[in-house]
Amino acid sequence: MGGSGDDDGCQCRPLGFLLGLPFAFVALILSLIGVVIWIVGLALTCICPCCLCVTVLVELAISLIKAPFSIIKWFTEKIPC
Repeated sequence: MGGSGDDDGCQCRPLGFLLGLPFAFVALILSLIGVVIWIVGLALTCICPCCLCVTVLVELAISLIKAPFSIIKWFTEKIPC
């Protein structure tokens, strides 16, 4: 009746969040591995900045660090209100 428009853009999706938690936990573990790879990659980049493979390794580590957030966002978008 109020016409608040909640049906069009529902932002609260607790079921998607809860279903995504186990997968986000696994991704959190992978992101901790990504932090270690990132630190080692940064150290190697400082030693030899010409190594292209180290740059790719650092970018892979950054994507691993962002994985838990991407997974939670994906799950919450897939589950309807």
